[in-house]
Amino acid sequence: MTELAKLNESAARRLEEGLEETLTLHRLDVFAELGTSFKTTNLIESVMARVDAKTRRVGRWRRSDQKQRWCAATLLHIEKNFRRVKGGEHLALLQQALTDKLRVRLAVA
Repeated sequence: MTELAKLNESAARRLEEGLEETLTLHRLDVFAELGTSFKTTNLIESVMARVDAKTRRVGRWRRSDQKQRWCAATLLHIEKNFRRVKGGEHLALLQQALTDKLRVRLAVA
């Protein structure tokens, strides 16, 4: 990673970020089903970029609840342009794996 950072700092950060998500999916034993879409943060970054593009010209955010309404309205507006997440039919596996992991942690604590 150090060698890559010398050549391209941005690429090194992306690799490090993706490595953490990939390892998490492996630890939860859901990489085979969800690794294609969830091994990077690209899904979240894509949504946030679209929200930013739609709300960029909003000049005044008066209150926190107003910001939340704008974001919710924007998400509803851009939702129709989303594509299906590869492996999305296996999200229940992720939910179960996270629930199991939380139960184990709570039992230990």
